Amino acid sequence: MSLTKKIDFAVVFSVKNANPNGDPLNGNRPRTNYSGTGEVSDVCIKRKIRNRLMESGQEIFVQSDDNKVDDCPSLRARADKVLEKKKKVDENVKIACEKWFDVRAFGQVFAYSGDKKGAGVSIPVRGPVSVQTAFSLDRVSITSTQITKSVSGDGDGSKKSADTMGMKHRVDEAIYSFYGSMNPQLAQKTGFSDEDALVIKGILPKLFENDASSARPEGSMEVLKVVWWQHDCPHGQYSSAKVHRSLNVEPDGSIKLNNMDGLIPEVIDGF
Repeated sequence: MSLTKKIDFAVVFSVKNANPNGDPLNGNRPRTNYSGTGEVSDVCIKRKIRNRLMESGQEIFVQSDDNKVDDCPSLRARADKVLEKKKKVDENVKIACEKWFDVRAFGQVFAYSGDKKGAGVSIPVRGPVSVQTAFSLDRVSITSTQITKSVSGDGDGSKKSADTMGMKHRVDEAIYSFYGSMNPQLAQKTGFSDEDALVIKGILPKLFENDASSARPEGSMEVLKVVWWQHDCPHGQYSSAKVHRSLNVEPDGSIKLNNMDGLIPEVIDGF
């Protein structure tokens, strides 16, 4: 049975001396908008959700190279193992959604190469779970440090060439938050269920566990609060915009919630 009630959620997290999401078009500096507010893209957040889902035993279609659990060299190869072009689109959509958690949650486009006449085949799946970009509460302060990327193999090693040097960037300290929603109407198409929603609810407090790197040392990113609103009907008692605005995040990471008649939020502490 698919999702029976609309769900909205929010995650508040802290960043201290870490690069939460580097921008490859800006020297891998932490992402910011033109006003200096820090950003973490929705794609980055969904990558972390997928990784935590994999750790919980769920099958995931979009796997990262450093966290891959099969021998498929590409998404195309992974799809070809399961889907068949000869089958009807609806049949392949059902197969993909039943097999891969992230497909029935976030959706996916499966594209195939064209035939001799150049006609390509694509299978679009629209997912019921949406995740927004995370923004910092205030402008972020970014510290940049020059580092040695590699050790010179020439001479006595005392001279460093230009290609052995690099830059490392970090956000000194900031509070971020992001929002998301789960839509029962779209869940009917993919089979995303109440049980699936509870799985995501369970991993959100642990979003940054097992996610350490040189840019994000252990403990430098921490989920502070998860707020979970479950409506009493598929269409929702309020719009997602009104629900999300009912949350006020304070500079120290604490939260205040405005009362919404008939909709009681569940507040969950970070892991």
